[in-house]
Amino acid sequence: MASSNDLAVSTTGAPSSMSKRDSLCPKVNLNITGGTFVLSKGYSHGSLLRYICPNGYYPSVQSRLCQDGHWTSKTKIRKTPECKKITCPNPCVFENGEVIPYKDKYYVNDTTTYSCHSDCTFRGSEVRVCKPNGKWSGSTPICGRDSDHCPDPGVPPGSSRTGNMFNIDDKVTYRCESLLTLIGSKVRVCLDGGQWSGTEPQCYADFTYDTPEEASEAFSSSLKSKLAVSQQYEKEDQQGKKITMDQGGKLDIYIAVDASGSIDVNDFENAKTTIKMLIDKISYYPVSTNYEILIFATDVTPIITMRDFKNNEDARNLMNIFKALDDFNYESIGERTGTNIAKVYTAILGSMKYFFLYINVCFINKQHHQGQQIIIICLVFIIDFILIWMCPLFPDLYVFGLGDDVNQEDINGLVSQRDQEKYFFKLKDLTEVQEMFNDMIGTSTSVGLCGIVWEGLENKRSAFPWLAQINIQVSSNCMGSLVSSSYILTAAHCFKEGDTPDRIIVKLEKDLVVKVKKFTLHPEYNPTAKQHMGIQEYYEFDVALIQLVTAVEMSFNLRPICIPCTRETNGALKLSDSEGTCKKHEEILMSNELVEAAFTSDMDTDNIPKNIKNITIKLGKYRDACVEDAKQAEGINVKNAREAVTDNFLCSGGNEPKTDDVACKGESGGATYVNKKGRVIQVGVISWGVKDVCKEKRSFTSDADSRDYHSNLFSEKIRSFLKEHLENDRIGQPLKFL
Repeated sequence: MASSNDLAVSTTGAPSSMSKRDSLCPKVNLNITGGTFVLSKGYSHGSLLRYICPNGYYPSVQSRLCQDGHWTSKTKIRKTPECKKITCPNPCVFENGEVIPYKDKYYVNDTTTYSCHSDCTFRGSEVRVCKPNGKWSGSTPICGRDSDHCPDPGVPPGSSRTGNMFNIDDKVTYRCESLLTLIGSKVRVCLDGGQWSGTEPQCYADFTYDTPEEASEAFSSSLKSKLAVSQQYEKEDQQGKKITMDQGGKLDIYIAVDASGSIDVNDFENAKTTIKMLIDKISYYPVSTNYEILIFATDVTPIITMRDFKNNEDARNLMNIFKALDDFNYESIGERTGTNIAKVYTAILGSMKYFFLYINVCFINKQHHQGQQIIIICLVFIIDFILIWMCPLFPDLYVFGLGDDVNQEDINGLVSQRDQEKYFFKLKDLTEVQEMFNDMIGTSTSVGLCGIVWEGLENKRSAFPWLAQINIQVSSNCMGSLVSSSYILTAAHCFKEGDTPDRIIVKLEKDLVVKVKKFTLHPEYNPTAKQHMGIQEYYEFDVALIQLVTAVEMSFNLRPICIPCTRETNGALKLSDSEGTCKKHEEILMSNELVEAAFTSDMDTDNIPKNIKNITIKLGKYRDACVEDAKQAEGINVKNAREAVTDNFLCSGGNEPKTDDVACKGESGGATYVNKKGRVIQVGVISWGVKDVCKEKRSFTSDADSRDYHSNLFSEKIRSFLKEHLENDRIGQPLKFL
């Protein structure tokens, strides 16, 4: 922080050719009582100084800008800036009842209680708490007589209302107290259906913010009618709070990134990160999404256009979008003197006009348009605000204000005011926008989202939601993986003759008991098939499926793993329908000679794996040695190891080029998986090994010749077996194979 002893930089004697913009701003008289400040570009021209206060406080002056050697501010500074205690709007405007306690000002954590006069009916929250973001918890308390056509609309804290008649076409008008800005509808009309037009107003101070949770809930509730929403497995307390996108939905998303002079390099990079996070998040869902991304300042520069995205297969690869964003750096922008919002709108509207024309032509020609969902979302990332324009035939305009200097009143005049929905949100920064998107687009509720990985949750159940432990009474203990809502994939050798479904105990999420309907072994699994050749137990096609009596409900702790050659894994690998093939999956997942993979041990008491075992699947020049070591296994006496280890197996283990972990007793049937693009995809099923290192060494670190063999899910015959059952699932959610 600058101190009062710092001297201003003098320009006396500087060459006359020196521009004012080359002058530094003074370092004195910048302190704030009770807080600190940060500078975006030091004391040079264009630097933004922002004041920072502790939690529960706000700065009397939000910021200053260095311009032509002077510090400017939107607020006149008559005395040293200070950190003041956050207050909530006056709740004593409450009508027809009583507020306790009655105070001049209400600070963070102050609690108020409301009650009505005897002739009124109470609605809303009886107890409210002043929150650190300057808003009251809960909903507006209302004491209404409700004898008119519309219910009493109430008087939100900090406001006053004109109008006390609530019949059809009657109007009420709101205004906020001095220094507060009205967000929502200033005028509301009583409609025929007994509802009020517009949005309930709120009174915001300069320091008032919406939390990411508040914005997420309100925004996603508003979008529910415009996006396909699935609540199939939603818990009651989560309804309406998260968006899920059903198969077949179509989205056109326009994203414009402000890169004008008021945007520093950190803001710009954070905006790109936010965009990538949003695109990646939406890509989890089986919804067809098209993008246009523009960078704008004085001029508009396209990163990718909607026309390119729809017509060019390479452009539709999300990794190429991310690369294009990464490659466009702050220095590439060029002239940044202005924020030409009009120009970027013209570009977006021109693109929209082209595709609306195209859609109209399709309708005229009676081409197939079943399920075409015309939804256009325009995201404009700006240092002061984000505009989101949704146009599902009629335009809805949403505004997300970011930072301290948002002109709340002007922006509130831009947004839509209808349908009891909220269209203006104010958040502190792009980090909170990211949190809002994370909360808004819920990954716990879509059955189609396989293989979700929660970073930082290693050895927690939510990091392994597909993990299953199988106990077959008398016979064996094995592992398995949830591959759909009603099927578990495991090894065929786990089952013995005489086993019945009632003797199978499946452990999934803690305290969840699931009943088994039946189990099915691969029809070509036959452990005695090659005894005449010197192989006492033969494990080709060592896979089995356990079908549950009822489908399990998906949650953060219970979700299927992805398996190759399905449309669900297309989504996980971010492949379009046209480029997503089984061959392409194998190319992406198994293209290297050494494929980094893993499997898990059995579970502990919290139903999470005791150990995560890391391996490399040996392909190419490494596979031969791995297969050859099979001849050292007990009960195998053949000259050609490929008789025991066919191409229907994957091979791991050994200590070249690095030491692998190996499977122990009880881990057969478990998923051999790879982590690709943030999703977990199963490529094999643990079948058998050369020797029991765990018993000999009491460790699961491989010897040079200890190898594990895994049933290969890219095997055509194994894939056909899985498709026959999983695609025809009548109990849970069927998978769609390529």
